[in-house]
Amino acid sequence: MPDKLHSAVSHQLGVSVENRPILATVFNKDCQDTVTIFGGFHGDEPKSVHICREFIKLLSQHPAHSRHTRWVIAPLINPDGYERRHRRNAHKVDINRNFPTENWTPGKRNSRMFGGPSPGSEPETSAVINLIAAYPPHVIITIHSISDGRFCNNYDGPAKSLAEIMHQHNHYPITSSIGYATPGSFGHWAGVEKNIPTITLELPSHHSPKKCWQDNRPALLAVGAFAQHSQLS
Repeated sequence: MPDKLHSAVSHQLGVSVENRPILATVFNKDCQDTVTIFGGFHGDEPKSVHICREFIKLLSQHPAHSRHTRWVIAPLINPDGYERRHRRNAHKVDINRNFPTENWTPGKRNSRMFGGPSPGSEPETSAVINLIAAYPPHVIITIHSISDGRFCNNYDGPAKSLAEIMHQHNHYPITSSIGYATPGSFGHWAGVEKNIPTITLELPSHHSPKKCWQDNRPALLAVGAFAQHSQLS
């Protein structure tokens, strides 16, 4: 019989503006040491979705990698934007500026970084918040991609030591700032305000999906070991 502890279950977190499902795969749902990984906040960053899906495949094929960690992986938060390869959702809101943070501002409606009519207004944002509540994480990794050589392990909250561990594997620079203001961002909401160690893994947009996966496969596995051994207390 399959080992129920190490089995994977799929959850629908909600639906997008255009009624596309937003899904997560949970491995070892009864474990306590939880790592949550998100991809596809921005529909024009498909490498983030690819990395999440490859990681789900890896854990499915090699259960030993997930034996002592509850992995919660949501590969595609913004399916409407992904369908069009647009950064924003179908309401033309940047999901990564829509979280109910103390620094939220709407910004300009025609901006690529428009934060929405109000904080937390979008169904995609609600799906993320609900997942965090359902499976409280010890560590969060949110995957994006970026141009002009700005790829990095960007940390929010008490996650500098985790960024250093990831750096040992992917050799990306470590930074506490992406270099510009990010009001209403998930990193600020989860890392700074919720005090959950949060890494925004910015992939190099000029690298192939295959290379991004090769470079970050060991870094992501190291996150599981970090969550198990530190408890981040």
